[in-house]
Amino acid sequence: MSPEDGLATQRHVPASEIARAARILDRGGLVAFPTETVYGLGADAHHAAAVAGVFAAKGRPADHPLIVHIRDADQMPRYARDIPPVAWRLAEHFWPGPLTLILRRAPGLPDAVTGGQDTVGLRVPAHPVALALLTAFGRGVAAPSANPFGGVSPTTAAHVVEGLGDAVDAILDGGACAVGLESTILDLSGPVPRILRPGAVAPRALAAIIGQTPAFAVTGGPRAPGRLPSHYAPATPLRLVTDADREWRHGPWPLAVIARHPPPRGPVRCRWLVMPRAAGAYGRALYARLRAIDRWGCRVVLVERPPATEAWDAVCDRLERAARGDAASEAAGHRESGAPRRK
Repeated sequence: MSPEDGLATQRHVPASEIARAARILDRGGLVAFPTETVYGLGADAHHAAAVAGVFAAKGRPADHPLIVHIRDADQMPRYARDIPPVAWRLAEHFWPGPLTLILRRAPGLPDAVTGGQDTVGLRVPAHPVALALLTAFGRGVAAPSANPFGGVSPTTAAHVVEGLGDAVDAILDGGACAVGLESTILDLSGPVPRILRPGAVAPRALAAIIGQTPAFAVTGGPRAPGRLPSHYAPATPLRLVTDADREWRHGPWPLAVIARHPPPRGPVRCRWLVMPRAAGAYGRALYARLRAIDRWGCRVVLVERPPATEAWDAVCDRLERAARGDAASEAAGHRESGAPRRK
């Protein structure tokens, strides 16, 4: 399996490239870099003009906040205030890793980073290239996913080139991402912990540290990345179906199917992609498969619904949002919603 198929294949990046990328950040440039989740488009979190460049490159709504990536938990007080003890416990347990904590913001951050809110999202990524860059730079890096806003997030450097091209001053190619879906976002800014976006860190794992199972914030709470009703959408219209074996027969052709099992026996007039049966492997492969289908010229891609269990929360969330149509038109209205509830 190639990196395009979604298999994590980590690449070494020379120290000289890391140092050059840190210098670019220092002078207000944009650097795309790998994390274990997806590739980020980074700018100096304290450089207002650089942060504005991120929004311009992505076509991102101005009130949609960014996540600040830091090198370790010790940097939290630079960017957040009134940090609750539970945040330190979670950081000790899950950082570096795919967990973003929403905290009260510290003074000094540009409003663009937080979408004008009194909160900020912080994360320590679990990728050696990202950590090397953050260490070399020394300050926080504000970074959404490195792709045009509302579309499929990039999990390889080639995806970044495909989506943003010359809008990025440097791209650090650290191989394919190991997780492949965006981080869990946990809001700790209020009296009760709430999940704003599901990810690889599941509610059960969080509950083991905080002593209670956090609820999904279906509505309300701070604005956070990935909560628009339509998001993560491929160019090919995506429909979620219950029975792919039956639904593909109704067209429209040409079409593609994504399912966790082989096609039915006999002639099948469509492109059929068999996905991994495990949630983690499925999530790691999903975005690369959707991007591949976009190159096939299909009129629609039918995706068989995965199981509605906690392990599949993040995958189901991304597919539900991808199926909701044109992300750009939804973004124009700046509407938000929370993660879908499990049935």
